[in-house]
Amino acid sequence: MPARIRLEDRECPLSRTVQHVGEWWTLLILHDAFDGFTRFDQFQENLGISSSMLTSRLKSLVAEGLFERRLYQTHPNRYEYVLTEYGRSLRSVIVALAAWGNSRLDEDERAMILVDARTGAEADPVVVDRTTGRRVDTDEFVFTAGPAASEAMRTRYADTPNGV
Repeated sequence: MPARIRLEDRECPLSRTVQHVGEWWTLLILHDAFDGFTRFDQFQENLGISSSMLTSRLKSLVAEGLFERRLYQTHPNRYEYVLTEYGRSLRSVIVALAAWGNSRLDEDERAMILVDARTGAEADPVVVDRTTGRRVDTDEFVFTAGPAASEAMRTRYADTPNGV
């Protein structure tokens, strides 16, 4: 996928992430993969995506290291697309996006909810700091320049605590 971020944003982790997974079909393919889909025809049937678009997206996901392409049948050769550890690490992002979407809906309008697999109890996912357990979606947490920050990035975050 061609880069669609500004040159000055290339060091920003958000910009780099969006470059990899910010395309609409990519997020839907990842969601299906988290639901256990691995085969081309499964993705295509569930998403109603054209074969050329799906081929392009899957090639990108493999090239980015999010999926591994594995042969599961010969004569003819057929492949499945299995999430790598790197790809599986995006699950929390997909869960957070779905939760954000559901939070804007009335309870009876939600077509999909996250539940505890053992109890069936609905989950209310939030993003927390691993160290303190505190929610990070408040103004108590801010971005600041990191060790590899350019001068432009340091200037942008000059008024925030700097952990560098």
